[in-house]
Amino acid sequence: MSDVFKALSDPTRRKILDELTEEDPQTLFEICTRLTMRHGVGSSRQAISQHLEILEDAGLVRSERSGRYKLHHLDTTPLDQITTRWPRKE
Repeated sequence: MSDVFKALSDPTRRKILDELTEEDPQTLFEICTRLTMRHGVGSSRQAISQHLEILEDAGLVRSERSGRYKLHHLDTTPLDQITTRWPRKE
């Protein structure tokens, strides 16, 4: 669970998740382009790739190969686990 909080602590990683929410899946190139155009994030592809690795380690993103492309998918399962960890008392 701490991996999820670590992954969500970075604003660039949250923007990556926002972009995957709008369009899923995306390649690294598509994510980098959207971050630059929509959010002014000027990080290198290598830096974004490292952010994606942290998101993947936390279970928030999963990746798959499709031909010569690597597609990144949003996975909200860890977020669902957070909301069920502390049930609301009425």
